[in-house]
Amino acid sequence: MRWLALSLAALAVPSQAALRFGCSTVSIQRLDPLVEPGKVPSAHLHQIVGGNAFNASMDPADGDVAEKATCTTCTFSEDFSNYWTAVMFFKHQNGSYHRVNIMQNTALPNGINGGMTIYYTQQDFFSNGNQKITAFPKGFRMTVGSPTASSKYGVGLKFVCLQNKGTRFPELDDFPAQRCAGGIMTVHHFPSCWDGKNTDSPDHQSHMYITTKDAFQNAGPCPSSHPVRVPQVAYETLWDTAKFNQMPGQFVLSFGGKGYGTHADYLFGWKDDALQKAMDNNCMFQACENGRPLKSQGVQAMNQCQVKSTVAENIDGWLDELPGGSMDM
Repeated sequence: MRWLALSLAALAVPSQAALRFGCSTVSIQRLDPLVEPGKVPSAHLHQIVGGNAFNASMDPADGDVAEKATCTTCTFSEDFSNYWTAVMFFKHQNGSYHRVNIMQNTALPNGINGGMTIYYTQQDFFSNGNQKITAFPKGFRMTVGSPTASSKYGVGLKFVCLQNKGTRFPELDDFPAQRCAGGIMTVHHFPSCWDGKNTDSPDHQSHMYITTKDAFQNAGPCPSSHPVRVPQVAYETLWDTAKFNQMPGQFVLSFGGKGYGTHADYLFGWKDDALQKAMDNNCMFQACENGRPLKSQGVQAMNQCQVKSTVAENIDGWLDELPGGSMDM
């Protein structure tokens, strides 16, 4: 009986699962179904990863994203979510702009086409603090940051000056003051406390509460207003800025503003209860692949998944202005 009691107690302790995986680029275009739903084109350029159901509207009333998508650019083939961020540009001293290419994270399999590293952690990088982590419901979406921010917006929105692809510190609130030998990484940490009721809110943020500290540090407890602990979603994007290091000019984001305006969007699209299975599991990072418990796919399948652009405009080479113009912040 004592053995049985101990076994049941062990089962009652929440798991210590965490996901880290790559997603190749599914599209780079001016669409934003959260902030500017239905508008073609949106105000500024985004790089998008994830499922190929991505489009200008994506109204939850139109159905489950996971049922509409036929492929995903992410390692986990059951993840049809969409993840997107503003694009980085180099603004030359002569006033012209050039889009900065995205590099593959060194921690990911070789050959991934641009994209981002996605994290679903729990209390911090290694632990859920022995608490239940609840997966997002169907139709859930959120944003973090704001392109109109002119000073530090909040924790979790950072830049890292890379000496190499493995550099992770220090985390900066704005673009690095110096040129970086290995490129620049942008980091976006989303809130991890949910009100338990609303899958969205008018500002796409009020239904969430942020307790995150910088660099995957221990997250504080959820308040009574937002009592449900959900996975800590984070993005890392590595930008190949080194090719511009000898040119006069500066780096800007695709709305024309400084780094304080960095922001990111998340739209949940995991198949059935796949994400909850992962959060209830004891796997960590790559150990969650190959059916333990999540289905996964190879780099070739990830790169083949694409969304055709619905916006006819040139985004490559030297441009006279940013796609969509500039907010002049």
